Amino acid sequence: MEMQRRSLILGVVLLIGFALTNSEAALTVPPIHIDTPFNRSSFPPGFIFGSASGSYQHPCITYILTCSDQAWDTYTHNHSERIADRSNGDIALDQYHKYKEDVGIMKDMGLDAYRFSISWSRLLPSGKLSDGVNEDGITYTTI
Repeated sequence: MEMQRRSLILGVVLLIGFALTNSEAALTVPPIHIDTPFNRSSFPPGFIFGSASGSYQHPCITYILTCSDQAWDTYTHNHSERIADRSNGDIALDQYHKYKEDVGIMKDMGLDAYRFSISWSRLLPSGKLSDGVNEDGITYTTI
């Protein structure tokens, strides 16, 4: 009981401290100045340079393929007033149509790897394997 009381007091003190902090000043980060060139030779041999995408960056396929919405799809459609520019991810980065261009950019950058991520709801619309898979989603992920 004493431990819970102390934890509660600590939590309240932290909340008050955060509330009294000048949030604008707290978010000001000084610029980083690098005196030496920053390139591949700055890293040890064998270091892998790559890029990645998040599953929500591929929601455009919801409107092209037969897929179920993710929670964020539903949220942005039902509460657009809570999004600064009232946008949603219906198109996002449109990698569905621009994947060849994206791969070309990664090649031009000299990247070694790319991690592609897609939401399970794109592959299993009902969330259950027993209800079947979305063949369009499977095909898209193997392009």
